[in-house]
Amino acid sequence: MLGIVGTIPEQNFPLHCGTAHLDGDHILIEDESIAINRGTPAMIAAAAETLSYMGKPNPFCYLVGDIGNGVGCKNLYKYLTDHIADTALKTLALHYFQPDLGLFKQMLTAIKAMPAPPILIADAGFMYVAKMGGDASSFDLFTPDAGELAYLADEKAPHPFYTRGFILHEENLVPDLIQKAYQHNNAANYLLVKGATDYIASKSGIIAQIDSPSEEVLEAIGGTGDTLTGIVSALIASGMDIESASAKAAKVNRIAGFLAKPTAATQVYDIIKEIPRALDEVLRSGEEGKGW
Repeated sequence: MLGIVGTIPEQNFPLHCGTAHLDGDHILIEDESIAINRGTPAMIAAAAETLSYMGKPNPFCYLVGDIGNGVGCKNLYKYLTDHIADTALKTLALHYFQPDLGLFKQMLTAIKAMPAPPILIADAGFMYVAKMGGDASSFDLFTPDAGELAYLADEKAPHPFYTRGFILHEENLVPDLIQKAYQHNNAANYLLVKGATDYIASKSGIIAQIDSPSEEVLEAIGGTGDTLTGIVSALIASGMDIESASAKAAKVNRIAGFLAKPTAATQVYDIIKEIPRALDEVLRSGEEGKGW
């Protein structure tokens, strides 16, 4: 089973744990109906669509409301430390979250103590805190964008805010940042770097690059990076190896965007609806599909 940890940007959203179900443009967890927009809800919806296509159970989610002050996240860190072993998880994807080094290390210790620790995937705040604590190598996959990768590549920055300017400079191409992140042990076993070109890499170097189909208008639509993290997490939870899952997820996400015929008014849910068609194109017709 796939587990997903994340936040809802609402102060009064209580801690919820349960299986997520799709209901139109909302997800249902226990008695809560949550609109599918960018962030963790978009990731959950993309994962649910992918798991349904693969004939696998819906994701089991751990969610809490947090508006950036970290109060909700602290409560969920503590809950996970005490209860993460209660559910059999093959894969655990940790999404938007407020970094708290001490609580993170307690949670990570609890995960490692599980009889069969899950494959660990981290995006956003969980990548940050893993780097801060020197725990990046405990993770199987990070899914950064280029800006997040720059922080991983900067061995001196204690926080993303302090990433050095020259690291962020446009002349520092993604392959250079990948090399630096691994050089300083600040990357997971694999990286799926999201951007105009998606890169799959390991400590051995670049494994694959995916840059088509390319829809420029998607750059302005929030949530497409979240959908990619959801798709790859679901494919890995379905039994696919990380390298193959990363390459296929990048292609699926791009094709779903293409099939949505995006305009400035397109919402991320319009793209998520096309994930089954995109999966069919990639998985049944071969990764290259119709010559994308």
